[in-house]
Amino acid sequence: MPRVYLDHASTTPPRPEALAALSTWSSLPAADPGRLHHEGRLVRDALEDARRQVGDLLAVSAREVVFTSGATEAINAAVWGATRRAPGAPVLVADVEHSAVREASARLAPTETLPVDAAARLDVDALGDRLRVGPAPALVHCQWANHEVGTLQAVDRIVGLCREAGVPVHVDAAAACGHVALDLGALGADLVSVSAHKLGGVPGAGALVVRRGSRFDPLLVGGEQERGRRAGFEAVPALMAFGAAAAALQADGRRLLHTEAQASRALVEALVAAATNLEGVGVVGPPAGERLPHLVCLGVEGVEAEPVLIGLDRAGVAVHSGSACAAESIEPSPVLEAMGVDPSHSLRVSVGWTSSQRDVEAFAASFWTVVEELRMLR
Repeated sequence: MPRVYLDHASTTPPRPEALAALSTWSSLPAADPGRLHHEGRLVRDALEDARRQVGDLLAVSAREVVFTSGATEAINAAVWGATRRAPGAPVLVADVEHSAVREASARLAPTETLPVDAAARLDVDALGDRLRVGPAPALVHCQWANHEVGTLQAVDRIVGLCREAGVPVHVDAAAACGHVALDLGALGADLVSVSAHKLGGVPGAGALVVRRGSRFDPLLVGGEQERGRRAGFEAVPALMAFGAAAAALQADGRRLLHTEAQASRALVEALVAAATNLEGVGVVGPPAGERLPHLVCLGVEGVEAEPVLIGLDRAGVAVHSGSACAAESIEPSPVLEAMGVDPSHSLRVSVGWTSSQRDVEAFAASFWTVVEELRMLR
């Protein structure tokens, strides 16, 4: 039996359009896009086409898109630029933010923790109160959607509060981009980070969207690439693939984006229905309409998540455990801890553009068997 991959929230397979873009790149001259000769201009045109495609998906101008090696670099660049402009000022960040956001902030500035509720929602009223008193922060972080339980944040309200207070705001949209429609032009956030490999591009590409009129010191210096906002030879093949994946999602008025979101939600709800038929299994986080369409976090009573993950893997099903971000880490998830949830009993299951009903059925059958056998061993 073929394996079943249900960890698309970590990374999803490259789309055919992205792979075709790699082939297109291979036919281009081996030239620097920063050069004025014919070969350099050909590569520059391909790179700028990709920038326009990403900008169109995000509803911003191409000039606002700064290409990076991924969302992690984009996040670090956002924090670096904001804190350099306000040395010593605090950064406001919730514990449900991605580790890249939390750690980049803690390394460069004093941090203040923003409260969240049991569904990982940022307390907007508490943020508003904080912005009215105390020292002005260098930066406020707000993820578009949570990467572990899928919670959609009130980004419009949060960005609005920060704009009224004259405080820069960074939105981590890596988990959401390519799965829900993003209109960053209307949102008006100062800085937004996105990733290519989570929406069907290839690893090694991402972007920091810098709102028109915003100024920040670049993290990487040593060249004038990206209009002086990020030094270093651009990863042209990965960025062309990023653009191609973005273009595919927005074709025919973002038809594919909406179609995939509907299909993902249906698969996840079928998966939830099957899993929660087993006693002691429930959804961690908000209901379906308030989270990303393609992922769900399941709480499993009576057994720890790691043995369940290993059992599923042996049965040919790949999912993610809420108790660790990576195989190298054994630390509990700060997201789930901030929600008051035991991370050692939580599994994240996520579908993607290649998922099918067969995947859900295979997961359900294996999940029931693995959990029941582990419970019998107690």
